[in-house]
Amino acid sequence: MAGFTFAYSLSGTAPLIERFPIKNTVVLSEGEMCNLESGEVDSGAAADTALLGACLEAVDNTADGLYAHVIVNEDAVYSVVDANARTKGDLIDLASGALGLTTDSSHTFIVVETKAAAADLTLVTFNATHYLD
Repeated sequence: MAGFTFAYSLSGTAPLIERFPIKNTVVLSEGEMCNLESGEVDSGAAADTALLGACLEAVDNTADGLYAHVIVNEDAVYSVVDANARTKGDLIDLASGALGLTTDSSHTFIVVETKAAAADLTLVTFNATHYLD
């Protein structure tokens, strides 16, 4: 599955899930990283500084008025399919489409565990980009 999946939180807490209105015309996928913009959920992008967390369902809000459930732990660790070697402490970015990772330019995420093999899932947490930071 593409996208971000909650793996655990650094503090050991369960996933905190909140319901947010979705910005008009936005279509979200399950596992998509979301951003909070003017009180509404939008698709996340590299350099966003108010990231919420992963969307838990696919929602087509092209007609407006819908809501999405989003994981909001500021210390959430997410697993992501990523075919690159990663080392603990690496800084990486949110890829276009908000469902994966890409080369670092704005330090969106930090890798929390070194991968044994490039094919392994990458574990990341927010690098001061969460809306509560």
